[in-house]
Amino acid sequence: MALLLAVAALTVISLDSVRSGRVPQAVLDEEQQIAADTALATRTAIDAEASTVRSAANAYPATSTSTPVTTLKALTSARKTVLGSVLLDRRTGQLLAASGRVVPLAGLDGARKASAKGAVPPRLVTSAGTRQLLYFAKVALPAQQDPDQDQAPNGTDRQWLLVVSEPVPTPTTYGQGRTAEVLDASGTAIARTAHGTVSPAAADSTLVAAVTRAAHGAGRDTDGSGSLLRATAGGRSTVAGWAQVASVTGPGDTDDLGLLVLTASPAPAPTPAADYSRFAFGAAAALVGVALLLGLALHFGVQRPLLRLYLSAGRLARGATGDGPTAWSELSRPVPVHGFGELARIGRALDSLRRQLLGETGPQDLPARRGPGYRALAVVGVLVVACWSVPMIFLLNRADSATAVPAGVLADHQARTEMATNRIRQSLDHSYTDLSDAAASLGGSRAAQTEVLRRSLAAHKQYRSMYLLNRSGEITLRVGETPLRTLVHVPSGGGITNVNTSGRIPVIAAYAQVRSGKAKASGTGVVLFGEIDVKALNSLLPRPKLGSVWVTDRDDKVLAASVGYQAFQSLPAAELTRLARATQGTPGTPGTATSAVRLTSSGPSIDAAAPLAKSGPTARLGWHVVAEEPAAALQIPAVQAQQHTMLAGILGLTMGAACLGWLHVVVIRPLCAVAVLVERLAGGDRRTVLHPVNHDEIGSVTRSLELIRQTLAERDRAARSSQTAGPSRPLRANTLQR
Repeated sequence: MALLLAVAALTVISLDSVRSGRVPQAVLDEEQQIAADTALATRTAIDAEASTVRSAANAYPATSTSTPVTTLKALTSARKTVLGSVLLDRRTGQLLAASGRVVPLAGLDGARKASAKGAVPPRLVTSAGTRQLLYFAKVALPAQQDPDQDQAPNGTDRQWLLVVSEPVPTPTTYGQGRTAEVLDASGTAIARTAHGTVSPAAADSTLVAAVTRAAHGAGRDTDGSGSLLRATAGGRSTVAGWAQVASVTGPGDTDDLGLLVLTASPAPAPTPAADYSRFAFGAAAALVGVALLLGLALHFGVQRPLLRLYLSAGRLARGATGDGPTAWSELSRPVPVHGFGELARIGRALDSLRRQLLGETGPQDLPARRGPGYRALAVVGVLVVACWSVPMIFLLNRADSATAVPAGVLADHQARTEMATNRIRQSLDHSYTDLSDAAASLGGSRAAQTEVLRRSLAAHKQYRSMYLLNRSGEITLRVGETPLRTLVHVPSGGGITNVNTSGRIPVIAAYAQVRSGKAKASGTGVVLFGEIDVKALNSLLPRPKLGSVWVTDRDDKVLAASVGYQAFQSLPAAELTRLARATQGTPGTPGTATSAVRLTSSGPSIDAAAPLAKSGPTARLGWHVVAEEPAAALQIPAVQAQQHTMLAGILGLTMGAACLGWLHVVVIRPLCAVAVLVERLAGGDRRTVLHPVNHDEIGSVTRSLELIRQTLAERDRAARSSQTAGPSRPLRANTLQR
């Protein structure tokens, strides 16, 4: 009873806590995660740009004849995003060369930055009223040769500092009506983008101020993020999310910039408030009734009859072992038969033993058991609890897959899936760009080519290996690990390709043609391949509350995933495969993202799929990104109510079955054993010793039966030894004689 009453209390507490406001909490949580994903994309873009600037400086083939002007031109002329650039002397901070727009160097101690150990992080500055990012790279050159002398140059190496000015990366937005802004530490917007019709509250200055205060309250030592709900004059609301660009997961180039990402989108139409308190109290009252019914049934059907049987057995034991009128009075009272089943059988057998002790009858065969026993009572008890639990588990408060998930949550999940697709696309595009740069640098001797590949492999951790493949499919040069598999027919051009379509590990590679020329005659007809580690793709997919994410090829076979998978397996549900195929547009078009709510055995599931690329080196792959998130993981009131209702039903059924099972083990099964023994004893079995197993009322009954058995066995032995002396007198006569 206590456990079932506890389940009733938990039912009230859990279901009464499920309440929905005008905007579900799941919508706010999704907007927060979208802001966090946007901040991650911004952080990745800044880190990648800083790494690119440093890699270009490290790979620059400097000579003693290189001048600041030629060096600056070689390092920045091919970069379209550069606004301006300068070269500074690392020892003195003196300006050596400049190109493009004026780079704001006010307050910049170039000598101190250049002398610092390790890489110099980017810095946020203001130029002509606009905020820009300065990227730094250290350039080391041999000592300059005097043009008037023919001997080797003397002196120390030249130490320069490259400073590149670029705009702040503009965030990419997904979802109708959503805006995304990058804010500096003071709350000033320095980059902004929008998709579709913008909510009026997106430009609300109070929203920016509230987000800035919240970010400052979170501190700089955490990956802070959050969400806000702002009302507008037209009765509609705006859902805003914010996230810090800096991260404490490891030292990064954005840690000291103080950047903040703010996203905002129109809130969905208000939904009727859901209140499950009335249902909770009704379900709890029904369970209390079941608990009281079972408690009364066990009390009057088992406990009280067992206690009376315990008292009767003790009385008979005292009468069998005692002397005088007291013993006679104990045996003279009949044994009342209480209850049913095993207790009734034991009561009838005890009364037969009482008469045998008085000498009124001899051993008596009791009739076979008739009617249900206490096992049937336990089964009925479980069925009664199941009458409450089964509807709670399978019928009541079931979430409708068509209406349970708000449209805003479904749209946000699709937007987050598109953002995951963008992360994969950018990673593959960067891999191809890095490989193309390495292919353009190949030339000269074999040793020089090997050095270029080693530097590229060390700078780009996404590659397992880099190798040169000739037209016959043979590897002519390799650095890194042994390729898992190579192509037999070498493709032309460049891009990303699947090397295999079966096997234990998907093999994905970027490739670029090695251009031929006077300085690169040895590379004629050779293609540079970079085998991409699939673990690098897997690491890009997991995100909070995004669920399981898969990358599939054009045949809908899994290449990478955020969860455990087998290479080239099908998606875990046929509906996911159909959703991925639905993203394919008409021939010649890239397709569009789509989403749907799917009903599973555990409740609604939010699914989304998006094509990988619309352009670029990955456009021809035909890959998709598919995401699946159980609605139970989100704070959706209808799904929460179903989940809590099912949990209450499972707890109730488990507690009822466990308690009645314990009753069967502790009470019913020992009673069945005692009933068999006492009927054998009443039928004349005086040899079977009765050992008490339990230290409770049933054990006391067993001990009393053992005393009765010993008394009857002694009397039987005495009767056999005195058969020659005459018939034995009844116990009453012997007692009176004594």
